[in-house]
Amino acid sequence: MNPVIAVIGAGFSGSMAALHLLSALPRSWSVLLCEKAGSFGRGLAYGTDAPAHLLNLRAANMSAYPDRPEHFSAWLGRLPDGERSGVVVTPAGTFAPRALYGRYLAELLTEAVVTPGPPRLHLVHDGVTDLVPEAGGYSLRTEGGASYPVAGAVLAMGNLTGPGAPPSRHRLDPWRPEEFGRLHPDRPVLVVGTGLTMVDAVSSLRGRGFPGPVVALSRRGLVPNVHAPTKPWPVPDLTAADLASLTRLTRRIRAEIAAAARAGRDWRDVIDALRPVIGYLWRGLPSTERARFLRHLRPFWDVHRHRAAPPAAAAITAEIAAGSLDLRAGHILAIADEPGEAVVTIRPRGGTADETLTVQGIVDATGIGRIDETGDPLLRRLTGRGLARPDAFGLGLAAGDDYRLRAGRAGRLWTLGPLLRGTLWECVAVPDIRGQAVEVAALVAAEVERLPGLRRRAASA
Repeated sequence: MNPVIAVIGAGFSGSMAALHLLSALPRSWSVLLCEKAGSFGRGLAYGTDAPAHLLNLRAANMSAYPDRPEHFSAWLGRLPDGERSGVVVTPAGTFAPRALYGRYLAELLTEAVVTPGPPRLHLVHDGVTDLVPEAGGYSLRTEGGASYPVAGAVLAMGNLTGPGAPPSRHRLDPWRPEEFGRLHPDRPVLVVGTGLTMVDAVSSLRGRGFPGPVVALSRRGLVPNVHAPTKPWPVPDLTAADLASLTRLTRRIRAEIAAAARAGRDWRDVIDALRPVIGYLWRGLPSTERARFLRHLRPFWDVHRHRAAPPAAAAITAEIAAGSLDLRAGHILAIADEPGEAVVTIRPRGGTADETLTVQGIVDATGIGRIDETGDPLLRRLTGRGLARPDAFGLGLAAGDDYRLRAGRAGRLWTLGPLLRGTLWECVAVPDIRGQAVEVAALVAAEVERLPGLRRRAASA
């Protein structure tokens, strides 16, 4: 095989990294794209088949390529009418089912695999368990016992799952609704978390015919806001003092929203205007201020920044109005598993008297796990060997502005996407990740150009 760069993870982050590496690397280089689940391009986010699971961004913002913003919209438009089921056109934009987006990404990878000429994209249907340093790069090891020599690797595993909280044998995986089993129509189901995953979980429960009561619990009981029509708004002119204090920065953004309201504009215009500079704002805040944000403001930011598609938001609003979805603020104190049910003790937010809730199942919709909680064997081995380390807040991996892992023994290892959450904060949406993929590919290609020994191998391949 020609000299190789490995990409570990084949959801959106990994798929984009692989495609852009193919464009940036010399033609004599190959890309190894590794995915344990074997669902290349789809990942957890786009592996669902439920038509009601819509993208949280407008189709116009979902192109895989920064320089071709209409690419996904044009792909949607070319589909026969019978294959566009679930696409919803709203005043806020067009929203497509996530299953269709997964198909779009899978087709892009297929096109790269079957491109005429010597194959350059190689798909590995196996989980990566280790990257062992060796002369010239690493030995990539898989669960199946295979070993591949690679010159470097891009870690693109997407959102890490947590340790399986809440701990209960009645736990239901929101990403595998087909495993929910038979649910009693009159007994409640508890959803832990009230963000976008909760929206999907309720949709999955209803889609599988469960008509019964659902209780959704989070510390503040906040649900995502809904997308609405927006117009461009200038990036706020922030001062050095604004960037040094979370209080000042919050006050400044609120003042900008008030100015927008006086001009007859929507708060969404201001929040969207901040998107290009979020990483700059995050890195500009002192570490103590970033920690304050994570403790106090993160839930409020999330429900304003990461909004729901109008049909999905309308369904949740209707559930709440009908009383079939009970939204609560508080936290779980204890769970006692009983045959066929779990007894959950809850401390309501601001309350002193605990409440007991008996449920037939508990859906974990708490979202993203932490590095120190992950059971991923590759990440555990890399951190144990000193090739990677958590960021300052344990949200992801420590990395520099060049996306290279920051660790005592880090070498040709890069990362992008949700694993950069602690470094860039906003790095989970398609517009963020596709730009990162272009930059990572360029940086990896530049690294190759600085490796004369590997260049000689490439030239003789």
